[in-house]
Amino acid sequence: MSFQALLASINGIVWGPITLCLLVGTGVYLTVRLKLIQVFRLPMAMGLLFKPAKGHGDLSSFAALCTALSATIGTGNIVGVATAIKMGGPGALFWMWLAAFFGMATKYAECMLAVKYRTTDARGQIAGGPMYYIERGLGLPWMAKLFALFGVGVAFFGIGTFAQVNAISDALTIAFEVPTWLTATVLTVLVAAVTLGGVKRISNVAQKLVPAMSIGYVLACVWILVGFSEQILPALALVIESAFTPLSAAGGFLGATVAQAIQIGIARGVFSNESGLGSAPIAAAAAKTNEPVEQGLVSMTGTFFDTIIICTMTGLVLIITGVWSGETAGAAMTSAAFALGGSAVVGQYLVTIALVCFAFTTILGWHYYGERCWYYLVGERGLRMYQVVFLVLIAGGAFIKLDVIWLLADTVNGLMAIPNLIAIVGLRHIIIAETQSYFARILPNQTLETAS
Repeated sequence: MSFQALLASINGIVWGPITLCLLVGTGVYLTVRLKLIQVFRLPMAMGLLFKPAKGHGDLSSFAALCTALSATIGTGNIVGVATAIKMGGPGALFWMWLAAFFGMATKYAECMLAVKYRTTDARGQIAGGPMYYIERGLGLPWMAKLFALFGVGVAFFGIGTFAQVNAISDALTIAFEVPTWLTATVLTVLVAAVTLGGVKRISNVAQKLVPAMSIGYVLACVWILVGFSEQILPALALVIESAFTPLSAAGGFLGATVAQAIQIGIARGVFSNESGLGSAPIAAAAAKTNEPVEQGLVSMTGTFFDTIIICTMTGLVLIITGVWSGETAGAAMTSAAFALGGSAVVGQYLVTIALVCFAFTTILGWHYYGERCWYYLVGERGLRMYQVVFLVLIAGGAFIKLDVIWLLADTVNGLMAIPNLIAIVGLRHIIIAETQSYFARILPNQTLETAS
């Protein structure tokens, strides 16, 4: 059996029914017990984005969110959506929505726990995330170490390096004929220049790049959608219909079963917004706040921006232009959609620039996540080794085969999510009680039910 075949077998187990049920089931449970917090408290969460930073921490709540979004808004929003629709049909977009909707409740819970159980490390910096609430909340240090180990694996071999670097290299080669070696060299230097400055430098870059690139990309999608406005409702109808009905083969599209749409849609949705993965809580823990619930609400908006807005925009552009059933795939498919909707030049350059920016900020965010996991495992003395290994993987990521990259990234993502989801379920009473207490204090007449 080849390495790729072995990896595919492992991936099928990791992303099998048990993980998908745990992932969605946790979100469904929290949605019910927190009384649709992602719906009724979303306006409040949006308002908290601009609340002045007050309390103990390293970053403002907005900076912490941007740092988290820098890691989540990446190739998943362009390549991941295209791959999901190519393999699972338009119905995969519906399952991405569903995963994101329930994932907002999960994101709220994990980021709230991160602030509640955070601590200060030997350097005086805030230390938090799943490894800390697993150890301090559940009392399971071995599982905390397992999560941290998987977190380093994702940073090294998953979302953090290979998938992003390969996407940047391919995009620049196709659009501007930039040699792979040159992309790898320049990218390694830029990543080193930012990441060696620590979380504050990463957050400073994220606060500038994330809002600008997100707004610019969304406006470009709106431009396409306005031109095809009469096809938006039929496209949405196709998404709903194919989410529950198998599609026959058409053009370059191989056809998709409902099971494929569900599995691929949820897996790609998690790859994009990382709800339940346990990554965003690491950034959320650094926020300057004394209210765990407020930071949970702020962090919850990240899934809304990432999937409900940006991934939806990409998906609709792919569907209304018809490229989803053609011969192209990945970033080339998205580029073709923008070319049909606008012009070939605009489509090619716009998607390339967006992809490069999205992927670059994802690398920065995941460097920080992996560093915090590494620090938890080996302490400060090992940080230099982590930085060197990360940069070496950045330099070599452009030369790895794409199929292997996505299999490896999906697999380590799933491994990281499992201990985090177990912790959320184990601490569900704390989540509900903490939320109830907060809203009873600020909104005495609108409390959540008592945790049972």
